[in-house]
Amino acid sequence: MTLAPQKGHGFVLGKFMPPHQGHVALCEFARAYCENLTILVCSLEGDPIPGHLRYAWMSQMFPTCQVKWCTEDLPQLPEDHPDFWAIWSDVVSRYAGEVGFIFTGEPYGRKLAEAVNAVFVPLDRNGGWNPVSATAVRANPFGHWDDIPGIVRPYYVGRVCIVGPESTGKTHLANALAASFNTICVPEYGRLYTETFGLDLDDQDLLRIAHGQWASAAAAKVQANRIQIEDTDPVLTAVWAEMLLGSVPPQLTRFSELADLYVLCDVDVPWVNDGTRYFPGAQDRQRFGDLCERALRSRRAHFVVANGGWEERQRIAEAAIRQTFPGLGRGKGTN
Repeated sequence: MTLAPQKGHGFVLGKFMPPHQGHVALCEFARAYCENLTILVCSLEGDPIPGHLRYAWMSQMFPTCQVKWCTEDLPQLPEDHPDFWAIWSDVVSRYAGEVGFIFTGEPYGRKLAEAVNAVFVPLDRNGGWNPVSATAVRANPFGHWDDIPGIVRPYYVGRVCIVGPESTGKTHLANALAASFNTICVPEYGRLYTETFGLDLDDQDLLRIAHGQWASAAAAKVQANRIQIEDTDPVLTAVWAEMLLGSVPPQLTRFSELADLYVLCDVDVPWVNDGTRYFPGAQDRQRFGDLCERALRSRRAHFVVANGGWEERQRIAEAAIRQTFPGLGRGKGTN
């Protein structure tokens, strides 16, 4: 005989900052236990992770539940207010109505259940339900990657962007780093664009390239393993505008989200014509490199210069990545 869910309304309360697999297990348990479930996401102004993101994550993970969002400034501990339990009883009533079951792995659950005249259903956090804490996840998300639900992981993905003049090994380096850190490489959208539409570019073409590069990076985050490697970004597209057009269109200055680390490839390697390149001259290449560095410095971006042979460039880049993301590991095997 298959047991049916208990008749009645269940309630789960939490900050979910961020949601982790322990939270998922709790909510799945509660959803299976009773007919209807309300999940209340509580947030305060100034929280380390914005409340609207946590509410969106929980809503998407539990679409069959009633996910509510509370932004009220409420006491967090019984000692914070003499009417603590009455205040929280009122919160439960206003956001969930009549509640039959309170689910939690925390000690406060039994007292809250008594306050709202509900049944307390405990959950053993140490009984195979993944006892990781949200505090531990925030402190070291890469170290707790397996504890972070897929929908939350893009929030923590680190961005490493490879920039520099043409024919300095950006694509080669980007692919090598992605392989080394077992993650995804976001390809250069401008190459696809010029192969499709030709090399004669105007300001609108460059704006479309920047949009395409930005969208490619955003889409890749759902597949990335802790970090993602990007073969250029809109900052470099702005430099291309200065090289090709002599000035940067105002629209290209709107892309203000910087990568966590830029690796600037030096021009100390031979120029190779692959049919999609513009500037073979040494002076143009050096000017291109200088403009890249100026663009990074003016934006106060975190960057390192990679020079020398291909192996040396990769060594410099990998060292900078490990320094920027201390919880990442040492290359291969960062799953």
